[in-house]
Amino acid sequence: MKLTLKIWRQPDATSSGKLHTYQLADVSPDMSFLEMLDVLNEELNAKGEDPVAFDSDCREGICGMCGLMINGEAHGPEVTTTCQLHMRSFSDGDVITIEPWRSDAFPVMKDLCVDRQAFDRIIQSGGYISVNTGSAPEAHSVQVPKDAADRAFDVATCIGCGACVAACPNGSASLFIGAKITHLGELPQGQAERDSRVVDMLGQHDAEGFGGCTNIGECAAACPKEIPLDVISQLNKDLRTAMLHGR
Repeated sequence: MKLTLKIWRQPDATSSGKLHTYQLADVSPDMSFLEMLDVLNEELNAKGEDPVAFDSDCREGICGMCGLMINGEAHGPEVTTTCQLHMRSFSDGDVITIEPWRSDAFPVMKDLCVDRQAFDRIIQSGGYISVNTGSAPEAHSVQVPKDAADRAFDVATCIGCGACVAACPNGSASLFIGAKITHLGELPQGQAERDSRVVDMLGQHDAEGFGGCTNIGECAAACPKEIPLDVISQLNKDLRTAMLHGR
């Protein structure tokens, strides 16, 4: 395939950026999207030009590092991570616009790389269980209803990629926090800090500059792990309960 790539180039966090156009030929439909960018960077290196900076790590859809806006969609046209998106999802002659996540809380560092440490600080504020539970207990020593265990497992698949924030018109991270709140709140070990957890994490969310949730649903539609929108309802329920408890 022959493709026209319009890629956001920005030298650093303090400089302004703009879209640059590149032509790329002989793209295999079996390439992943990141492999296609690797090929472009090899060509740029051969010409003595600065390669396009983008984040990646596992390239297996696990770590969430590789998030990009592709033709205005978080991770592109398929419900998957950017590294698992293949070029067969595009056609010969396509024009593809590639941009970094767009959010005040995710400042651009260079080209397609953004600083997502805001998510780390939200987790540090309360997204954990601090009670010392000792070594791993016997499997059935703490009874957990199967539906609660299944739900905790399902929402714990959130990889913190930030697609929910990039897709949300308000730049809200409510789906991300809702997933963390829900998966810990479904387990017995998470009950002791349930009220403080939701208050502290939402407080940090607002301090980082994320927007408010208006339940548009773009976050869930863009999520590569298909975290359901109802975790935001659980987030709101837990917040109301915490407020009733005087938190």
